[in-house]
Amino acid sequence: MLTRVSALFLAATLVCAGATDRVFAQLDNIEITPDVVYGHKDGLALTFDVFRPREKANGVGILFMVSGGWVSTWTEPKQIVPMFKHLLDAGYTVMAVRHGSSPRYIVPECVADVQLALNYIAEHGSDWNVDPKRLGVFGFSAGGHLSLMLGTVGGTKKAGVDGARVAAVVAVFPPTDLGPYVELNNPRREQFPALRFEPSRADSVSPLKHVDGVDAPTLLVHGDQDELVPLWHSEKIKEAFDGAKVDAKLVVIKGAAHGFDADGNRLLVKEMLAWFDGKLSAPKP
Repeated sequence: MLTRVSALFLAATLVCAGATDRVFAQLDNIEITPDVVYGHKDGLALTFDVFRPREKANGVGILFMVSGGWVSTWTEPKQIVPMFKHLLDAGYTVMAVRHGSSPRYIVPECVADVQLALNYIAEHGSDWNVDPKRLGVFGFSAGGHLSLMLGTVGGTKKAGVDGARVAAVVAVFPPTDLGPYVELNNPRREQFPALRFEPSRADSVSPLKHVDGVDAPTLLVHGDQDELVPLWHSEKIKEAFDGAKVDAKLVVIKGAAHGFDADGNRLLVKEMLAWFDGKLSAPKP
């Protein structure tokens, strides 16, 4: 739910990658398609940006949930290329998905937006030479929550037909059970306006409550000193995944709170690349 998550990860990525000017020198090797419209609400466009390596693209799309506290901000696409450097270097095409933001919109509406985005990307993946059966998703905090919702529930259902599915998830310190936070006396409800909805709706947008045997393989990364989103969120859903025989892994970063230092982010990048490489590799002929 932390709004500085993207900035923290970006800083650590730059440390891993080297000097900033060296990273931006690689922009010529990346094709950026900004502001792709995947839907509309209240007269507003819902958009995502596409980052695609010009060479050696591997046909895999990775959705990044642009969300901190269920606030989805816009940034000049060229400025956030370094954040995705490791994925782009590995051949992945990245879609930075924005949803309707808090405080205007609440969590259930944010979930519906990213489900719509997943359906759109699966349907139009050929526009970027992306295989709709080889889609991954990742995000931090609220973005991790939305990633898990896509991994457990999938995209928007239409006329009784299930929506699109992702094939791999990486969720970083994600809230997995919103029930405690939406209770009327919980301070988090006041801190994060997106949580101001009826407690009876909490289970519908809590990924922990949707775990079953068809869920996407999921990597969870969490600090053991996180007070904003305590470690139990990842521990409980990992236990649920294990019970449902879903391929899942929990990486606990010792001493880390809601945000990692450079070493923690290096570990995150290593684990994330290994997870996506292992789960989204091209099928053997």
